[in-house]
Amino acid sequence: MHILVVGAGAVGGYFGGRLAEKGEQVTFLVRPKRYEQLQKTGLQITSPHGDITITPQLVTHDMRPDHTFDVVLLSTKAYHLDDVLKDLAPFVSEDTYIIPLLNGMQHIRRLTEVFGEDRVLGGLCFIESTLDTEGRIVQTSPSHRLLFGSRIGKPTARLEEIATRFAKAKAPMAYSTHIMDDMWQKYLFISTFAGVTTLFRSAIGPIRQEPVGRQMIIDVMKESKQAMEEQGAVFNDDVEAVLMKQMNAMEDKMKSSMLRDMEKGQRVEVDHFFTTLLKTMSQRHLQLIESNLGIYQKNQEMHVD
Repeated sequence: MHILVVGAGAVGGYFGGRLAEKGEQVTFLVRPKRYEQLQKTGLQITSPHGDITITPQLVTHDMRPDHTFDVVLLSTKAYHLDDVLKDLAPFVSEDTYIIPLLNGMQHIRRLTEVFGEDRVLGGLCFIESTLDTEGRIVQTSPSHRLLFGSRIGKPTARLEEIATRFAKAKAPMAYSTHIMDDMWQKYLFISTFAGVTTLFRSAIGPIRQEPVGRQMIIDVMKESKQAMEEQGAVFNDDVEAVLMKQMNAMEDKMKSSMLRDMEKGQRVEVDHFFTTLLKTMSQRHLQLIESNLGIYQKNQEMHVD
């Protein structure tokens, strides 16, 4: 099975490296600068789950492999998605499954527009990792889990084969039969986590220790949940309690990837994370104002009569 990982950064490099570590045929589609770096140093991962260095198979967008790929792991930042779609086209066929690991939900619509409903799976991951100044992948969290699954039906024989191969990696990489629910729950968690850590410019520990910080976590989660439900998300009744338990179990020093990007002075995924939620909330508030205005006008007419 041929696996293409788009990007060899903190997420794609980690999970692609774990698959290659177990002998899978993994190729990384990278930019020229990263290509040159990895050719010199190899793909290096430091992690509490085991350090590895591999010699990766690499391609850039202007190279043409002699085969297409069975699976694509798409781990790019959301703001690079449109550029990546152009680069990706020559590497996929009608039989290629695409597993996006982007945060949020908006990328699904764009991917299905380009590749079709059947080829785009759902996917997500839980990991804290970053690139250091030498290009090494530094993975620090106890969690390093990946989930994927069909968005629109039952698993096929090919999906079962992918699941079997992924399960051999030295990281939990599993098939989910309810991947869309998983994605919405991850979106709610990461929106809350990224929202409060970037607001306070702090790891989660100090935020939880202060009453104003704890209340902000609750408020951001409630607002985000309501906006997502208006977009079609369905959550279990206890989702807020479950996610708060996860938030409280995190190590004090844990930071969202958005905060780490801000600290590095890099571009952040604010549009993909929050703009759609804010638009939904703005529309809801506008409708509430219009409804209240209508009630007020009707009462005024009755008063005049």
